Amino acid sequence: MPTEKQALNQTIGFTAALATVMGTVIGAGVFFKADPVTHATGSTGLTMLAWLVGGLITICAGLTAAELAAAIPETGGMMRYIDHTYGSLAAFLLGWAETTVYFPANIAALSIVFATQCINLFSWSAHWQIPIAIIVGLSLTILNFFGSRVGGLFQSFTTVFKLIPLAIIIVFGLIHPGSNAVHVSLFDVTRSNGSGSFLSALGSGVLATLFAYDGWIHVGNIAGELKHPERDLPRSILIGLTGTMVVYLLVSAVFVLVLPINQIAGNPNAASEVARVLFGGVGGKIITIGILISVYGGINGYTMTGMRIPYAMALENRLPFSRQLRSLSKTGAPVVSGLVQISIAIIMMFMGGFNTLTDMLVVVIWIFYILTFIAVFILRKREPELNRPYRTLGYPVIPIIAILGGIFIVVNTLFTQTMLTLIGIGITLLGLPVYYYLNNKYPTE
Repeated sequence: MPTEKQALNQTIGFTAALATVMGTVIGAGVFFKADPVTHATGSTGLTMLAWLVGGLITICAGLTAAELAAAIPETGGMMRYIDHTYGSLAAFLLGWAETTVYFPANIAALSIVFATQCINLFSWSAHWQIPIAIIVGLSLTILNFFGSRVGGLFQSFTTVFKLIPLAIIIVFGLIHPGSNAVHVSLFDVTRSNGSGSFLSALGSGVLATLFAYDGWIHVGNIAGELKHPERDLPRSILIGLTGTMVVYLLVSAVFVLVLPINQIAGNPNAASEVARVLFGGVGGKIITIGILISVYGGINGYTMTGMRIPYAMALENRLPFSRQLRSLSKTGAPVVSGLVQISIAIIMMFMGGFNTLTDMLVVVIWIFYILTFIAVFILRKREPELNRPYRTLGYPVIPIIAILGGIFIVVNTLFTQTMLTLIGIGITLLGLPVYYYLNNKYPTE
């Protein structure tokens, strides 16, 4: 009987794999993380270093997790790697964390930043932030109720728009950065805020960048469909994530060259301010609208993917009210799962701002990323006969860097944002009684 792995059509070449990597990772986060990164670092040089370190950790992470993706190319991605290595409890906690924290927090955070940019663009009252955010989140949830085809077409349309503002800002910003550029050194690590240690400042800055780099875990999902995974998977990840890092470094450089760092730190509208300086009033508004379309597409991507996590778990009776959660509409959309997701997201919109929500979701998901990196070592020893079309480049150094980078992020955040980290971990651990209750109720499933 053919396995899932054998049934996959190996039709994807290097170029398509490279486009998948960069298209998956590059998003709107780079525009809106300039504020927290510069606020944490307090200098142009440390800001650039934070983006560089975040990129290097991401590259090591992608190269490490790709071994598992190639060896276990099953639907479910990281949840399957965790299940295969650690068992059903760890896999359940990951799915629970994605259902209750990761995807709703992404939707809430991006909806809030969309609303913030709308208010700034049209000079509306700040009181409209939460109502606009709710409307944005609900509109995309309803859109995806019409089925994955509609959501997928909309995602393809908006993907183009996320690249246009990036390209324009980089080209014009580097050619004509403005008068502030003469006062800036990209290598100056003299901090303007002076609070905290160098490592804590760098750690907080790197944590902020990781939201912009997030999405790399999904690039390994195409491993089973590559024509030459042993060659093209590491090349596409290495070149794609390096290219993404370069793009982010260039955008960050434009920000600090165009605006003084004290006008970026603490300014959620820094992206639109940079666009206004570069292109004037009307031009800045046009670029900002392009960024808004990009953000809207990003929310759609998380909405479309996220609502299928509780649905998939409900198929195996792994969540309360599984019978309702696995029900589909006439268009094949998991409507109840989508309603649960947007309900949690709306609650989060009232509980925290963009940076609070993104930091919490990054910390939670990186705990599972670390487990994924460690799984490479465990499976190498436990299952040496496992077919590995791709073996991690630079093993064991690259996986160790990924593990240490992840531990640094989680531990640093635990000390600098203790309550935030504990809330994220606490919500995840709330899944334990749910797991044991359902495991007793459905012992054979």
